[in-house]
Amino acid sequence: MKVGLFIDTWYPMVDGVIKVVDNYARRLMKYCEVVVFCPETRGYRREDDEALPYKVVRCNSIPLINNDYDIPTPVLDPLFDAQILNSGIDIVHIHSPFSIGLAGVLFAKLHRIPIVATLHSQYKQDFEKPLKFKPALNAAMGTIMRVFNACNECWAVNSGIRDLYVGEYGLTAPCKVRLNATDHVPVSDPEEAARIVNETYGVPSDATVFLFVGRINFIKNIDFTVRALAKAKQMGLSNFRMLFAGKGQDEERLAALVRELGLEREVVMCGLVPGKEMLQNLYSRAKLFLFPSLYDANSLVQIEAACQGTPTVFLEGARTAATVSDGENGFISKPGEENYARLILDILADEKLYSRVSKAAREELYLNWDEVVREVYEDYKSFLDI
Repeated sequence: MKVGLFIDTWYPMVDGVIKVVDNYARRLMKYCEVVVFCPETRGYRREDDEALPYKVVRCNSIPLINNDYDIPTPVLDPLFDAQILNSGIDIVHIHSPFSIGLAGVLFAKLHRIPIVATLHSQYKQDFEKPLKFKPALNAAMGTIMRVFNACNECWAVNSGIRDLYVGEYGLTAPCKVRLNATDHVPVSDPEEAARIVNETYGVPSDATVFLFVGRINFIKNIDFTVRALAKAKQMGLSNFRMLFAGKGQDEERLAALVRELGLEREVVMCGLVPGKEMLQNLYSRAKLFLFPSLYDANSLVQIEAACQGTPTVFLEGARTAATVSDGENGFISKPGEENYARLILDILADEKLYSRVSKAAREELYLNWDEVVREVYEDYKSFLDI
């Protein structure tokens, strides 16, 4: 079997979807051949692609101004088209419905091979800001849903996303839930992990640590996090550090907000974190993972946090919280910064509750990619009647 994974962005850019596809590809290589079809992105190096255990085929792209992403242009790249046509893939798995994902669907239809799509994102949110004219928004949504509805099966990253696509977006293709996972493992020595984090980022050993990992972009509601912590500080929260690990287009805006709210001492901008081991240390050191995003569908970071027994604090209405039971394996706040601040204080005041939720987060939400990809391969075989 030869599998083609199609995605509209790729390394050196890093986001949750890229990490999902990379983990799929690495583990699928144990069972079959894999080719990742993706765009050339800013700063990419051919030698980095060649070092990967699977084949990568890139197409031309156009950089977007004031945006982290580039626009792939496969229709302007005949060499890319030729490489798809000569790839010999047996099944297409798309991870986005745009130009490269569409190229995968068209190839599959032409050659009558199965198509699977993973539903990673809440696309209507992406379109609502630039497309304020409702007919234009409806047309854009109609276009991407025609791509998904052309698939043999769609995999939603949780039940909340499945319900969104079936109930609101108009998905008619068969759809089931296929959860995301992580390649992280629990740290062997939490005390040593804490020491490393404290030393690296200047964190007092007795400080309560809160953490965010991901793109520094206000669509993730990280400005909400800072304002909520400012309120919590007014309510009596002291001796804490909020660590933001990642890079993104809103770093300067975030730093300005931190200064405005007088949180320069408490907020630490970690930048890009070098390597998985340090990330694991960060998750282990954190008391809570603060993730009030209403944008994400099912972020890998909440699973990475759960791996270290670090519960996540979500906002009510977040689709990414669909796998979580409030007060059991995570926490869900009522809307509003004051409610979020109050919940943080309540959690810190109840150590028995925290210990129970921490244990349940690790036991119930931590899922390893090896387990998931084994099931993925079995599904691929069923589509091909192997």
